[in-house]
Amino acid sequence: MNKVDIANAVHAKLGGTKVQAEEVIDTVINSIISTLKSGGEVSIAGLGIFSTKTRAARQARNPRTGESISVPAMRVPKFRPAKGLKEAVK
Repeated sequence: MNKVDIANAVHAKLGGTKVQAEEVIDTVINSIISTLKSGGEVSIAGLGIFSTKTRAARQARNPRTGESISVPAMRVPKFRPAKGLKEAVK
């Protein structure tokens, strides 16, 4: 399933136009992204929690040359599934 399939499902459920359904999906995604950018956390009941995690700086090795390179610290997105989602997938 991709973004278009989700928009089609929203369109089938709510009616309106497909463009409006795509706008709804885009709004949800952009809201999650902007909240994560600002350091916040998004909790969707039954689905899970979107958050960010700080990954520490480290030394890595280039597999092609064997050269040691420095990887800077960065924030990465993280998702913790809800209990209901875990049970549904089993």
